[in-house]
Amino acid sequence: MADSYCNALADMSPADLALHKPYHDKHYGFPIQEDNELFCRLILEINQAGLSWTTILRKQENFRKAYSGFDIKKVAKYGEKDRHRLMNDEGIIRNRLKIDAAITNAKKIVELQKHFGSFRNWLDAHHPLSRKEWTSLFKKTFYFTGGEIVNEFLVSTGYLPGAHTVTCPIFQKAKKLSPAWTKKVADA
Repeated sequence: MADSYCNALADMSPADLALHKPYHDKHYGFPIQEDNELFCRLILEINQAGLSWTTILRKQENFRKAYSGFDIKKVAKYGEKDRHRLMNDEGIIRNRLKIDAAITNAKKIVELQKHFGSFRNWLDAHHPLSRKEWTSLFKKTFYFTGGEIVNEFLVSTGYLPGAHTVTCPIFQKAKKLSPAWTKKVADA
């Protein structure tokens, strides 16, 4: 990997690089327009807590299948039978708190959609905020959203800068499209 790419990619094995590079080059730091895909990213970030992103990338299609294609309205209606199914699905992270977070947060996003038109509109209505302000807002609004989860969700979706180093060839592409660069964002 060329030195100009982000440091995280520079030291990866060829197998890990093959998994990470498409995500890095086409998704990380780029805005997501569709609510179901924003929900997908939030759930993947929540499930990454305590684990490597490599683990999540390897399981992302299993998550998509297990969580009804990340259809927010469907996940919001999940009941005990679905919780049991998910706890027994070896293709995903089988953690009761993370499964409950997906269902609870889907319900919350449905509420936000009623008031703001979309999850994306809710994010845009609060942008720009500092990392600290975003974390506080997410903790008040969602379940299982600590500082690192919130930070990675917002960096990965372009609401906060930091997805790519300035020497990375992807930096300018992400910067051009990212909401983090369209308004001044505090670092605090």
